[in-house]
Amino acid sequence: MHQHNFNVQVYYEDTDHSGVVYHSNYLKYFERAREDVIGIDTLKKLWHEEGIGFAVYKLTVNYREGAVFGDKLEIRSTWINESEYRTVWKQEAWRENGTKAAVSAEIELVCLDRNKKLIPIKDFI
Repeated sequence: MHQHNFNVQVYYEDTDHSGVVYHSNYLKYFERAREDVIGIDTLKKLWHEEGIGFAVYKLTVNYREGAVFGDKLEIRSTWINESEYRTVWKQEAWRENGTKAAVSAEIELVCLDRNKKLIPIKDFI
């Protein structure tokens, strides 16, 4: 199992009318953390030169405590390749000085070619 931490600043635009982070924005934060692990240049090369991309196969999210405008979040990610075609990520959004994850998710990704055909992940992650 691998581990990575990624920091996110919560901006006003991330929040809803009550000042709490809009629920789908956590998925953006988790995506950014995964991109940080793999590397933007690597992802661009995989897609543009080799026609290889990733798709979310399955997603489970638990919302416990909403972050608010101005919060700094630490996205904690762990992942493991469960098969040659699927990688499973456990990701959590932690508020500064938090005693529990504000939001947690389990995200399963698969690797696809340009024709959306399932292909082995290899060592991309």
